[in-house]
Amino acid sequence: MKETKVEILLVEDNPDDAELVMMALEQNKNIADCKIHFVKDGIEALQYLFGPEDEDPTLINRPHLIILDLYMPRLDGLEFLKKIREHPDAKNIPIVVLTASEKKTDWITSHSLGIDCYIHKSVDFNQFVKATGWALSGAVEEKTFYGHQY
Repeated sequence: MKETKVEILLVEDNPDDAELVMMALEQNKNIADCKIHFVKDGIEALQYLFGPEDEDPTLINRPHLIILDLYMPRLDGLEFLKKIREHPDAKNIPIVVLTASEKKTDWITSHSLGIDCYIHKSVDFNQFVKATGWALSGAVEEKTFYGHQY
């Protein structure tokens, strides 16, 4: 029986941060065999999920996990979250926010939009590896990682 590869949509405008995320994913034993789709902003992410059409979007790609930066050009992470959570076929895709933002309002808004995990970019590398594994396994409780063990 052929196993399905885990598909992850990485939405990140900073190439250095994207590289670190990909390294962390490679370190995760639960998802070592994954396919990562890398896009640079919310517009590209929506086009990956729904195609180029704006009207009556149909979900054409459904990743197992979305890793999302909040502050990006064109369409930021919070606006992307709102659009995803409004779509009946995409609203249950697990989303991990990975951000440098220290604004409490970003944390609150992200959680109110149903994210699965909120990780600050200053987090320990090993904690990020664990968090991505938890998100994929469906075992994520609402946790915030600011370099602390939870």
